[in-house]
Formats: sequence, C-alpha cells, structure tokens
Amino acid sequence: MKRVRCPKCDHYIQFDETKYETGQSLVFICDNCNKQFSIRIGKSRLNAASRREEKVDEREGTKDWGNIVVIENVFAYKQVFPLHEGDNLIGRRNKGNEIDIAIESNDPSLDRRHCYIHVKRDKQGKPVYTLRDNDSVTGTFLMNGLLGPKDRVRIEDGAVVTLGATTFILHEAERD
Repeated sequence: MKRVRCPKCDHYIQFDETKYETGQSLVFICDNCNKQFSIRIGKSRLNAASRREEKVDEREGTKDWGNIVVIENVFAYKQVFPLHEGDNLIGRRNKGNEIDIAIESNDPSLDRRHCYIHVKRDKQGKPVYTLRDNDSVTGTFLMNGLLGPKDRVRIEDGAVVTLGATTFILHEAERD
C-alpha cells in the first residue's frame, strides 16, 4: 500500500499501487477537505511542501552530491532525499517550515530544524560531508554517539545518523 498526501490539508489517502501501471495518472478527492488532485505512478513523486521532485530509488540522485535515506520506523515510511552543495538543513516537515530536507514524520522528538549536513568538494573533487547539530532538544547521534553542541563531524558513505526516534543513512555521490 502507498499513501499520498492532500496538498491542501496534509491528510493521507492510501491506495494499492500494484493495481496500476507505471506512468498512469490517478485522481483523488480528499475525504477531509474535498480537494481534488492527481498523481502519476512512477519512480518519483512531487513533494507538496517544496514543489520539487524527490527520488524514490535509493541510488537515484546520488550522481552529484549523494542523498540520505530515512529508514522506515514506527512513525513514518522510507524516504529518500537528494543532497545539494552547501548546508542541507534537516528537520520534521511542517507547513511553512523553510528547510532543505523535510522528513515526513509524527516523531515529536525530531525537531523542525534538527541538524545540518554540509556538502563540499575537496581538492581531488570528492564530496566531503560534515554533520552538526542545530541545538536540537533530543540531540543528533552518529553511530550511537551524541554530538556536542559545537561538534562538526565528517561522515562517510553508510553513516547512520539518528535524530530523536528517526534514523537515516548517508549515501555518497557516485564516482565516475
């Protein structure tokens, strides 16, 4: 089962994606606010909050700067977010919250502006990832170790980061 979010009221609607083919368009009417909207079945979907396309395949979006994969947990479902050069602010999705990576979760221990991953290239052209906490209430954990308020830690491919009860894994950019 897949679920889609109403762009007007954020109410979720579940449907069985196995009954439809890739590329097929579906029209939904929200039970909560009666808003009509459509989606297209495929590899990517449109994020209603930021109006940018986010990748569903774990390795897609890793060509330039890499991505993070939010692991399925009791609060949400698996999500993949591409990273960009510079600071990537990570937090819980909330209407009106201007952040780069808005994780869809009901996890109250995940702050709306929880941490940053800074991405830049070194002299050899390889991406370098630096993690830092954004003075969050529950803290940012890297491989079960708590980051201090002023810590800046380099992370590499496969790094497991926990924000409250939400965990994600870093996937580095693919090398040519």
